[in-house]
Amino acid sequence: MIYYRDVVPDLAKRFNDFAQSFDTGAPLYSQFARRVANERTVLDLMSVAPVSQRIPVLLFASAHYLLLDERSHELAQHYPNIAHEKGSGVATDLFVAFVLERADAMKELLANRSTQTNEISRCNWFLFPCAMLDAELGPLAQVDVGSSAGLNQLFPKISYDLRPGGLIGNNTSLTIACNITGEPPIPRQVPNVKWSMGLDTKPIDVRNDVEVRWLEACVWPDQVERFERLQQAISLARLHNIEVERGDAVDDVAQAVDRAAQHGHPVVTTSWVMNYLAPDRRIAFVDELNRVGSELDLSWIIAESPYETPELPGHSGSDEIITVITLVTWRKGQRNVQRLATTHPHGHWIHWGN
Repeated sequence: MIYYRDVVPDLAKRFNDFAQSFDTGAPLYSQFARRVANERTVLDLMSVAPVSQRIPVLLFASAHYLLLDERSHELAQHYPNIAHEKGSGVATDLFVAFVLERADAMKELLANRSTQTNEISRCNWFLFPCAMLDAELGPLAQVDVGSSAGLNQLFPKISYDLRPGGLIGNNTSLTIACNITGEPPIPRQVPNVKWSMGLDTKPIDVRNDVEVRWLEACVWPDQVERFERLQQAISLARLHNIEVERGDAVDDVAQAVDRAAQHGHPVVTTSWVMNYLAPDRRIAFVDELNRVGSELDLSWIIAESPYETPELPGHSGSDEIITVITLVTWRKGQRNVQRLATTHPHGHWIHWGN
């Protein structure tokens, strides 16, 4: 009784809120969310998920994951990233039936998976600050914390269509666009990153088709271009043999930075990952980088929401939900915090300046 009185109403509200927020940007998931909010049998499935992951997108990603392996199912005809033409039947009815008929498989995913969106357009966030660091210090070495499949490590290996600014980079297989306002320091070429590694508690191996399917499942099906761009990025990551190691953000970052420092100026990057740490772990992460920065020159590029991560440098006292790009540097033991820009959560645009 406690579960249904307290947890289900809270979940129902989350799904209703999701439906209202994404009615335009994600109409299919918005329809599903509105229906699921009134389906106790579906909400009940989420009781197996960790409390922090009892969110609509985990349910949707789990169903999407199963559907990508059952593309002939009638429901798949309503997913724009799978089918070119909309199928028959009521999408919400098909979704509820699909989920409940696969309750065991859904519970397995909900209990053990977490949302791991690895959006390649977020590489836009690292282009400008890394170009600044390259000009200051020369070759760089990246440690991407919360790296998922490590696609952010591709940022020096792809091309950018900056608007304004023009084309930067020579990669013809993957180019990402970025609309710019303000006056960022437009680089003439991509930064020189000689070495990189990813760190994640549950890394995704881009060479494993089953793991890649989960990464694809975390993309919202209405966002067809994003889905296709992800597939291009995965192919490129396989080509460059991108590596992500299993490790803890707080406990293992110092060792990773030490390794990076052997190859170039160490640059830690975090993008929409600190919000998944508890507040005390965020504080511990900042303390650990402060300790490391007192011993060697270090830079940290933060792309996070101040509202979600008030413990991070430059975020105190701010309630901004928007993503903010901040550059934290340690030089000869002295720390400096510089707010650079605000940006779209998936990197489609950047406004340089406050």
